Amino acid sequence: MKKKKVISYQEYSSISELPEKEALLLQEAIAATDASYSPYSKFRVGAAVRVSDGRIFKAANQESEAFPSGMCAERSLLYYVLSTFPDVPIEAMAIAAKKGRKLTETPTRPCGACIQVMLDAQNRGGKPIKIILGAASKIEVISSVNDLIPFSFDNL
Repeated sequence: MKKKKVISYQEYSSISELPEKEALLLQEAIAATDASYSPYSKFRVGAAVRVSDGRIFKAANQESEAFPSGMCAERSLLYYVLSTFPDVPIEAMAIAAKKGRKLTETPTRPCGACIQVMLDAQNRGGKPIKIILGAASKIEVISSVNDLIPFSFDNL
């Protein structure tokens, strides 16, 4: 028997089309790109999470001359939130990137390591984390981290 994994997501053409809570979270991720330290790649990534009590936290990628000692925005943020508020589930995460100072045209998806940490956070929280990937030309909203990594460790 053949099985298919269907991944569905919503696509929006601008931030103004998003529900208010998601638009605010994406705006925070975009603002977080300004804190990026990326003198080598010039690729500025910002991430923001909203936890179950409504608070929003944000972080940006950080590079090091001692490559690969840098850290992605997503993992920087998740490690902080999970270690500081271990019992507060994450509801949603927004990610945005700029090349130089300009928002990328298409959504930047998290790397595999970040997706696995996102899945760990989702499993710890016991409910899906909504993922909002923002860019200049479109925004993708994914209902669960599982749709980013359909064959993860927890699915084995």
